[in-house]
Amino acid sequence: MSDTDTFIDEVTEEVRRDRLFLLFKRYGWIAAVVIVLIVGGASYNEYTKASDRAAAEKLGDDIIVALANNDTAGRATGLAEITADTPGGAVVLQFMVAAAQANSDQVPVAVSSLQAIAGNAELPSIYRQIATFKALTLQGDTLPAAERRQQFGALAQPGAPLRLLAEEQLALIDISQGQTDPAIARLQAILQDAEASSDLQQRAAQVIVALGGVPEIRSGIQDQG
Repeated sequence: MSDTDTFIDEVTEEVRRDRLFLLFKRYGWIAAVVIVLIVGGASYNEYTKASDRAAAEKLGDDIIVALANNDTAGRATGLAEITADTPGGAVVLQFMVAAAQANSDQVPVAVSSLQAIAGNAELPSIYRQIATFKALTLQGDTLPAAERRQQFGALAQPGAPLRLLAEEQLALIDISQGQTDPAIARLQAILQDAEASSDLQQRAAQVIVALGGVPEIRSGIQDQG
């Protein structure tokens, strides 16, 4: 390579460095901002995770302390005094409060707690349906059968997550009103339903036998047994 070529290369490289310096001087703040945002975002993300983890641990510790109370009424009171920082934690806590209230002979209060969950339009539908179902089962002796039948019927609509459990409750209402044949028909349908759990099928079969019927269990279930 000649001295001229070498000189030209050196000048070209110097020009490139000058241009790079000018570009960095003019736009370098953008790179600095991007770096700050990336580092800041990562730090905030880790802080959020740590805060959520700490809140969940505190909620768990508070629940354990409340459940350790041997007095059922005191247990319900202790749970009711706990505050959850997340919507999911709050609704789980509400269910636990209602259960404790029901177990401490505060059934009307438990029903009100569950109805508050069921009426909260901001909660996912599954939570609201579970709350409605539990409230209805607690009112077996106080709510008229016709009203319970109507509400369980709404929960038993095709595609509803609690459909089969609601059908079981409808069968029990049939039995309480002396409607043996409709009750057996409902229970047989549960036995034939592929979505029915083994526990539910077992309960249905036992009730059918108690009513004088013969359980019509799906062949697949018989083969598994």
